[in-house]
Amino acid sequence: MPPSQRINLSEKIRAALEAEITSGHLTAGSRIDEQELMDRFEVSRTPAREALLQLMSAGLVTTMPRQGAVVASLSLPEYVAMLEILMELEGLAARLSARRMPAVQRRLLEQADQECRDAAAKGAKGDAELYGIANRRFHEIIYDGSLNEVLARQLRAMRLRMRHPQRTLFDRPGRIRNSLVEHKQVLEAILNGDEDAAYRAMTGHISSGGNVYADAIASMPHGVPVAAPVATPEVAADALAVTRHAAGKKKTTSKA
Repeated sequence: MPPSQRINLSEKIRAALEAEITSGHLTAGSRIDEQELMDRFEVSRTPAREALLQLMSAGLVTTMPRQGAVVASLSLPEYVAMLEILMELEGLAARLSARRMPAVQRRLLEQADQECRDAAAKGAKGDAELYGIANRRFHEIIYDGSLNEVLARQLRAMRLRMRHPQRTLFDRPGRIRNSLVEHKQVLEAILNGDEDAAYRAMTGHISSGGNVYADAIASMPHGVPVAAPVATPEVAADALAVTRHAAGKKKTTSKA
């Protein structure tokens, strides 16, 4: 098989599995059997294995002893750590977009903001799924508007890995309404070319994401140690540190 054809096949498999993971059809811990992929996509072992390797490099799949490839999950400490990084990277993208975003993309950003408002006006819950799609487009235009491809790739990869808590984010009461207000602040700062205001608005938008920490806890597997729900990644990290400290003291006491 020519290399180009093999790459196309592995990309087709990767895209299909990625869509199933991000949609929740394949949940964390689900086993992905290489032979089943070969049968399902009617391919040889090489394209199936290459697709799994691509998903592993993206952090969506991992290997487990005696199980093989499984859909990866994030521990609570990992999620909190990634949330802190995400907030800064999103802020940087907004800052750079305020400085660099071309006129065409500025118009697209205004359109994406309007799409968010249209989705929010659709009645019960404001159509959380439709709003989530529009919200993703709003953010991705900002990634591209930063004119920094490395930053845009990092943000997309991180968003993909943090998919589970984010999927239910807009089901939370009042989150869509608050998100619209925050989007307006981000949009105005970028259109005005105000880099500092764009950074502040975006980091505030990410950190106030409808009690993201509680969403993270609700989406984690049973048995993962958690701290009390809080509203921002900074407080979440502090709470996690306190929990670790308390656990350490408990161990010391029990040894004594």
